[in-house]
Amino acid sequence: MIIFIKNPRPGQVKTRLAATVGTDKALAIYRALLKRIRQVTQRVQVTKYLYYSQHIDEGDEWSPVHFHKRLQSGADLGARMSNAMAEILSFHDSVVLIGSDVPGITSTILDRAFQALVDHDLVIGSTEDGGYYLIGMSRLQTSLFDGMVWSTETVFEETIRRAKYKGLSWHELPMLADIDFEEDWKKLGWELD
Repeated sequence: MIIFIKNPRPGQVKTRLAATVGTDKALAIYRALLKRIRQVTQRVQVTKYLYYSQHIDEGDEWSPVHFHKRLQSGADLGARMSNAMAEILSFHDSVVLIGSDVPGITSTILDRAFQALVDHDLVIGSTEDGGYYLIGMSRLQTSLFDGMVWSTETVFEETIRRAKYKGLSWHELPMLADIDFEEDWKKLGWELD
């Protein structure tokens, strides 16, 4: 399993959220989301790879006992995801990649994602805003990433269109909400520590 995170720095995470709540609160919210995803993924019995956006933070809360630490590389999100998946597929039979801002994700959903790859070429979980929170495959499909316009409401739809064009079979996981704006956070109803 690949977990993509941004290094938690003020003004560099949850920038759309920060526009209304401020950079300090956006950072605190992002740290709460990271804590949640760390707790959920620790329960999944697969090898876990944590891919940082800027630099590997050896002294953070992500234990190297549970998470192999790597650095994202590539010109855009699609290239970074494709590169990470290529690396992991070079020594694993399948891979599932998730982000860190979907608080509704559960270990059951993650287990189902890996199970789906037994019978499908692709597994994907959409977000309410038209993107996706999870993508998995057993063979690298770079066409699902190349030239994609990211952070739009058509990313999931375009990914499925490309999968159909390639003749891939896929399994869809439940749709979940991600946290991009203040109203998303308020709907969640979490209190910050």
